[in-house]
Amino acid sequence: MLVTRNGCRGPGSRDAVEAPREAVTMGARRWWVLLFVALAGCASPATTRDAAPRSEEIAPRFAAGGPDAEVYGAANGYPIGDRTTYFRIPSLVGSHSHLDEVFEGRLIRKAPVPSRLERVVEPEILWKFQGLELTLDDYFARNPATGLLIARGDTVFVERYQYGRTDRDRFTSWSMAKTVTSMLIGVAIADGRIRSVDDPVATYVPALADAEYGRTSIRHLLQMSSGVRFSEVYSGTDDVSTLVASTFMQRGGGGVDAVIPFNERVVPAGTRFSYASVETQVLGLVLNAAIGRTVSDYLQEKIWQPIGAEADATWLIDTSGQEATYCCLNAVLRDYARLGLLLAHDGNWRGRQLIPAAWIHDATTKQAGQAHLWPGIATPYFGYGYQTWLFPGERRMFAFLGVRGQSIFVDPQSRLVMVHTAVRKQPGNDPGNREANALWQAVVRQFGG
Repeated sequence: MLVTRNGCRGPGSRDAVEAPREAVTMGARRWWVLLFVALAGCASPATTRDAAPRSEEIAPRFAAGGPDAEVYGAANGYPIGDRTTYFRIPSLVGSHSHLDEVFEGRLIRKAPVPSRLERVVEPEILWKFQGLELTLDDYFARNPATGLLIARGDTVFVERYQYGRTDRDRFTSWSMAKTVTSMLIGVAIADGRIRSVDDPVATYVPALADAEYGRTSIRHLLQMSSGVRFSEVYSGTDDVSTLVASTFMQRGGGGVDAVIPFNERVVPAGTRFSYASVETQVLGLVLNAAIGRTVSDYLQEKIWQPIGAEADATWLIDTSGQEATYCCLNAVLRDYARLGLLLAHDGNWRGRQLIPAAWIHDATTKQAGQAHLWPGIATPYFGYGYQTWLFPGERRMFAFLGVRGQSIFVDPQSRLVMVHTAVRKQPGNDPGNREANALWQAVVRQFGG
């Protein structure tokens, strides 16, 4: 059964969601942009997407434009693009908020009753970068952020959108989904579906028994330290491009076939960090086999509905029906904030322990005796936990990170989170990522106590 973006059922198969791209003429798109300019700064416009009730006295802030808006397709209503253009700059704004219209995804249903988040008057936030004294307005003028939300507990301090995006758009996660996959592995262990992180993959996925990944432990996959060769530089010809084609682009068989080609171990497992999206896809295969149902269904039951998600989400799938667990979760900003707040409370959601606290701690803490994963060694700045990026320093802080500026920053000490979605022109290593980190550090200093 296919489900459209507003939840209406239509003909189809595999319990997936694949709404057609809106049949809107260029003239209609230009009219929409002009209308949004008139509405910018007002309460969210009417939409088919459901959301939790909110105070209309303090609404999110919207803007029709943003830095380099014309480059990003403002004159054409920020086009979504198609399967060949979705990653090109003129389509980034549209595709990054409508990716489940370009590719096939499985629906994750919202909670029957959304959890409440209170919005307060936006405080002044002052921060410094490269010797400049800056404000939040400066950040938006300098960076192609599509959305920004800062929250602590059940209070939202900041919620802003640019480029005509709204609080009803489902923004794609890219690799932020890796952290969600780790969360679900922790739940599956608590449920007794997975016995131990030290089990080899082939225990759950026998089809990989003769492959290097089949002989790799779940722990080493979680830590991106399998030792199996995999290139991920976003060149269009690297290994991750092959993985993308075989998974959510649906140009191959998907499932186990998508990971089999990567089968050369170059260093012993557990000795070197090497970022490889295929390792999270293998974890998705383990998860699917262990729980005996789809990863999306498990997320819906174990986390999405229990945290009171206010809107449906989607997760892109391959031709076998397997989720692309290394990427491609699509959700509204406030629900991403709820995921961050769940981890900020070490897996406890308002009195209910959804993920074992010990798992969250192991996933988000620098481990003694594993120096190859420490900040400054795994990468020049970040360290790595279980599919989660670790900040340097004594204070435990961590992040979900995705290409082009997607991120959720989490400070458990103060229960503070910052959700950031963006359309940076470089997939990775964009200089703007350092500026987002500087903003986060200022937020922690101001609100972190």
